[in-house]
Amino acid sequence: MSAPPKKHTSNAIKFLFGGLSGMGATIVVQPLDLVKTRMQISGAGSGKKEFRNSFHCMQTIVSKEGVLALYTGIGAALLRQATYTTSRLGIYTYLNDQFLERFKHNPGVLHSMVMGTVAGACGAFIGTPAEVALIRMTSDGRLPVAERRNYTSVLNALSRITTEEGVAALWKGSLPTVGRAMIVNMTQLASYSQFKAYFRDGPLKMQEGIPLHFCASMLSGLLTTMTSMPLDIAKTRIQNMKTIDGKPEYRGTVDVLYRVARQEGLFSLWKGFTPYYCRLGPHTVLTFILLEQLNKAYNTYINSAKANV
Repeated sequence: MSAPPKKHTSNAIKFLFGGLSGMGATIVVQPLDLVKTRMQISGAGSGKKEFRNSFHCMQTIVSKEGVLALYTGIGAALLRQATYTTSRLGIYTYLNDQFLERFKHNPGVLHSMVMGTVAGACGAFIGTPAEVALIRMTSDGRLPVAERRNYTSVLNALSRITTEEGVAALWKGSLPTVGRAMIVNMTQLASYSQFKAYFRDGPLKMQEGIPLHFCASMLSGLLTTMTSMPLDIAKTRIQNMKTIDGKPEYRGTVDVLYRVARQEGLFSLWKGFTPYYCRLGPHTVLTFILLEQLNKAYNTYINSAKANV
């Protein structure tokens, strides 16, 4: 008797698992994302540093705004994951599966980079409105009381941005956002696949499981942090800027990078490296571990049950 046909995970489930894994990781690392944003905005214009380091930044936030302030903008952060991460991981997984089905072998570095770039660009464009809301909500507490936007929720932020600035403002900074996402996903998704294959099939012969996923994720996160930070700073500054007398603070991505390097020093393009990596590393680890575990559980309990019907 022939074996029953193998059940495959549907594309809808792949997208769902991508979003859920990103949202789960965000709940854990949101305080680090807030610290990263505050440090990237620190010194804008004047070049004067507000914080000595990441720990001083976190201490300042807690002492002035309270412990719960570390989760300011969590609604926007979860919405961002629901849109951005759902799209990018879903598209990447779909493209990866299509490659395996067509060519009958794992994609190489170049193929993984191309797939990661495409997935990142699509996901970033879809997730930009939530990104704009997140940046503004997490940076609001550092402003003088009279200048704060005081959004009450992510829905309130999106509604007011649309009403006060127009629909196009929801995609403010979309160019550096998409550019950053292309670099992040090209590096993160491709390097994760390659590190995972190396640790599993190389000299270490690591078994499939959480230790393997952890090692691959941490190295992937380090490479991603190093390559994407300048564009992340440009994205943050543009999405947080205000228009004064009809004139925006920055003309574009290149203007941000040039002015930050000139006014604050070249290495300021990597300002907030520690919280960025401490956020991206664990976020990468948790996202991929959750994604792997969700897929494993689905294949074990759902696909196997379908196969036995």
